[in-house]
Amino acid sequence: MQFRSLLAGAAALAFIVAPAFAADYLGGAVKSTDIGGKMVLTDTNGMTLYTFDKDTKGDGKSVCNGDCAVKWPPLMADAAATDDGDFTVVTRDDGSKMWAYKGWPLYYWYEDMAAGDTKGDGVGGVWHLAIE
Repeated sequence: MQFRSLLAGAAALAFIVAPAFAADYLGGAVKSTDIGGKMVLTDTNGMTLYTFDKDTKGDGKSVCNGDCAVKWPPLMADAAATDDGDFTVVTRDDGSKMWAYKGWPLYYWYEDMAAGDTKGDGVGGVWHLAIE
């Protein structure tokens, strides 16, 4: 009986520690993940995605290019990618494609090293978690 209780406790702990994936998008390339009680968009490896206030929602334009894109790499899309629900394809200044969510281009932060890191949230007051 105690062994069963121990197993039940271990299973409950594993459920709490493991990130909770609520939904998959873009064929699993983007996931909705519970990070700190917020449903945040991540890539398939759990790396956090961000939005940038200086981008204009819905205009199909990313203003993070050059040095900005080195620190904030875009979530790239294949050249043949097409819009999928709330996810749209944005053409960058160099002609490459990236993904946007509800009109906001999506980026990574170069200092996030592990799944679930959110070091980019609030940087410069203009970078934010991509919240589902």
